[in-house]
Amino acid sequence: EETKLRVFVTPITVSLVSLNPRVSLDICRPMQYEGDDWYKTQLAEEKQEFPAFPYEPYSIQIDFMNALYRFLDKGGVSMLESPTEVDESEPDWIRNFTVNSHYDAKTNRKSPFGIRKHAKEKRDFDARKEEEVSIRKHEAGDEANEQEFCLEEYESEEDSSSKRKPVGGGFYTSSEDEEDGSDEEEEGGGGGLKVFYCSRTHSQLSQFVKELRKTVFAQKVRVVCLGSRKNMCINEVADVLKLGNVGRINERCLDLQKKKTSLASKKKKNLGTNVKGGRTKASSCRCPMLRKQSLQREFKAEILQQEAMDIEDLVQLGREMRTCPYYGSRRVAPAADLIILPYQSLLSKSSRESLGLNLKNSVVIIDEAHNLADTLLSMHDAKITMSQLEDVHSSIESYLGRFQNLLGAGNRRYIQTLLILIRALLKPLATTSDGNLNSGNSGLDSGNPSKSKPCGGCSMAINDFLFSLNIDNINLVKLLAYIKQSNIIHKVSGYGERVAMLQKDPAAHEEMSKLSSFRAFSDMLVALTHNNGDGRIIVSKMNSSTSGQQGGYIKYVMLTGAKLFSEVVDEAHAVVLTGGTLQPIEETRERLFPWLPSNQLQFFSCSHIVPSESIMPIAVSHGPSGLSFDFSHSSRSSTEMIQELGLLMSNLVALVPEGVIVFFSSFEYETQVHTAWTNSGILRRIMKKKRVFREPRRNTEVEAVLRDYKEAIESERGAIMLAVVGGKVSEGINFSDGMCRCVVMVGLPYPSPSDIELLERIKHIEGLGDSGSSKPCLTLVDDSYYSGDVREGFGVLRSCRRRGKEYYENLCMKAVNQSIGRAIRHAKDYSAILLVDARYANDPAKRTSHPSSKLPKWIKDHLIYSTKGYGDVHRLLHQFFKHKNVQKSS
Repeated sequence: EETKLRVFVTPITVSLVSLNPRVSLDICRPMQYEGDDWYKTQLAEEKQEFPAFPYEPYSIQIDFMNALYRFLDKGGVSMLESPTEVDESEPDWIRNFTVNSHYDAKTNRKSPFGIRKHAKEKRDFDARKEEEVSIRKHEAGDEANEQEFCLEEYESEEDSSSKRKPVGGGFYTSSEDEEDGSDEEEEGGGGGLKVFYCSRTHSQLSQFVKELRKTVFAQKVRVVCLGSRKNMCINEVADVLKLGNVGRINERCLDLQKKKTSLASKKKKNLGTNVKGGRTKASSCRCPMLRKQSLQREFKAEILQQEAMDIEDLVQLGREMRTCPYYGSRRVAPAADLIILPYQSLLSKSSRESLGLNLKNSVVIIDEAHNLADTLLSMHDAKITMSQLEDVHSSIESYLGRFQNLLGAGNRRYIQTLLILIRALLKPLATTSDGNLNSGNSGLDSGNPSKSKPCGGCSMAINDFLFSLNIDNINLVKLLAYIKQSNIIHKVSGYGERVAMLQKDPAAHEEMSKLSSFRAFSDMLVALTHNNGDGRIIVSKMNSSTSGQQGGYIKYVMLTGAKLFSEVVDEAHAVVLTGGTLQPIEETRERLFPWLPSNQLQFFSCSHIVPSESIMPIAVSHGPSGLSFDFSHSSRSSTEMIQELGLLMSNLVALVPEGVIVFFSSFEYETQVHTAWTNSGILRRIMKKKRVFREPRRNTEVEAVLRDYKEAIESERGAIMLAVVGGKVSEGINFSDGMCRCVVMVGLPYPSPSDIELLERIKHIEGLGDSGSSKPCLTLVDDSYYSGDVREGFGVLRSCRRRGKEYYENLCMKAVNQSIGRAIRHAKDYSAILLVDARYANDPAKRTSHPSSKLPKWIKDHLIYSTKGYGDVHRLLHQFFKHKNVQKSS
């Protein structure tokens, strides 16, 4: 295994540090963490050589690779921080979009794969088409019989649910668990050490494969890239991709694999004992891309013969072989040495089990890990709205009314239990005429303030929630097993669709929305089986007079990720967290691996590639007219503040060449500012110098806006982009060179303290490490009711001693760092960075917690905190761009 480790470490290392191997980092230093002398000792030892590196490495790249190599050799948990570098061959924001654009449409490019039987498959294409049309017609006729929606007899095994524990990740994940298990005998070759690389998006995974191909390991290591159905489905007959929503695509895919059985066989079958995991046989599968398992085996063989393939390659190969690339790539995983996959597939235990991934003694690399704790927790949240509960209730009632006389006692008992449970969950969401929580028997409104208080919500522990609704005596584990084994969700929703079609209802094609409601209901039941202290139940009721709202909702918020992450750490030999900005690492340690002593966490950090003379970070405290900038919650909406910001931008567009990006705290505030500038005439003044673009709310519209923005910069006098922190522009797109010569951060984008979910996380984090109490700080907010008032939220923050307040500040500064990091992507790039708010300019020495202390070191070390006024800012920017223009012309 030690020999194998040396073989597989290098491609991972090379891929992570050579996003642009022609560019070197200027500074790279080890950071001692909490008294850890281990790395200092290691630096003194002889360094490893990496002959597989595809270019002549710079010294700091060797340092980075050595650090990672030693961390992997030692094992355990390590964190490596290095600002992102990109390939200069094309703007990476274009690549982020073009990667995904190939998934939704046929690709007509010439195939790079030498596929056996390809000619034969082409000749059979028309015949297959006819067969698929025939099958669709046959199924349409078969489904005309209502009897197929009748549930089979169900008797549960009493001892199968004696323990109250989670059964999986909800309806979808539970269903997906049934897919695999019939072909394990052919999946050999999976022994030995494996490397798992995961990141947030499919485009980042494709970029990783691109870098891997630059090394000799692309052809020597067995590699497979796993993706989602949305990005890999090629079934055009069933129009699966037209469903759009990821959940609906998953449901449709699983539904197409359901085996059709005759009514006679249904009567003989007992689902409680006969339903087992395993993929349906090819002969009964209704998806044409899974009907021939021989093609799936050929697909696997082809992948293992080719060099590293990204998702786009796999989709193209699947189209040419007429077989499913989603399931075909999953077949390869047990035999692969390097598995590339999204966050969710690796961090979710049910997903790992469904994919058959064994992390024992493996190497796990988690890229883009700056928000790992929150990402991991959000994967285990569950939410169901009032309208979804009502949808599920009406669907089951309608179904029971039609089939009650045909159902056995077991089915009737479980269906009645479901209805009782749903009615109980609806109680706390009911509203009276004045918009207040129902004062019925829900038990959730005890201790509420007067009815004049605004609508808000309440927070409860799981057990308190169940007791308050009198449903603590319902065995949720058995109920979930019934939902999974009986297939009641598909039966009920399918019957509802059939009735709607016969009645020519315009909503006849809403089966998938019903499936989504059922899935949300099932996920909520799973959440209610978690340990009592792992999370909180939030009941939020919205005013019934609000237009277009769906009533209230119930949400389970997972608060502790330590147990979830320990499942990965305990199995793997080494877990590496890597990203551009991982600070503050102590918060990450406390939330994800608190059992790990500080001096055992291995940490390494690199500075940015950009030289100091290529950045101009300035804290802008005053505007052109002398008004002090204050974009705090109480002041940012004032007419004077918005107009002063407009005057600043009017000056900047005349001073800064090419592109300018301005980040606001929210879409609502950006809209408010844009409207005010339009009415005052400031926007017209700005547009005389540069074209103005606005980040759209819909991600599908971002690409077109960015292309117009780029074209305006290249063909006109430049452009300005009004963007939003946390939006697509701030998180997933990088702007190099003229795309961003100046990035403006308006204010400090603290999340709204009126968010009850955020307050629950803050309260939980505030109590981390406190051994004196098992439930610290839970009284910061009245646990029975929270009105949603911002002042109450600030009261919670003021009550925090350290951890909760730091977490709130860290959320803000992580968002700032992500946004301003969009600019300056290589060593020859340059940009100004303006932090517009007086709070950035305050002397950090006079404050225990200063925003600048959480800025990246490459910015913090050169930040100009204090100026005499806007005149100084203007002079500094003029000199900066004049110097850069001279360099550019020479």
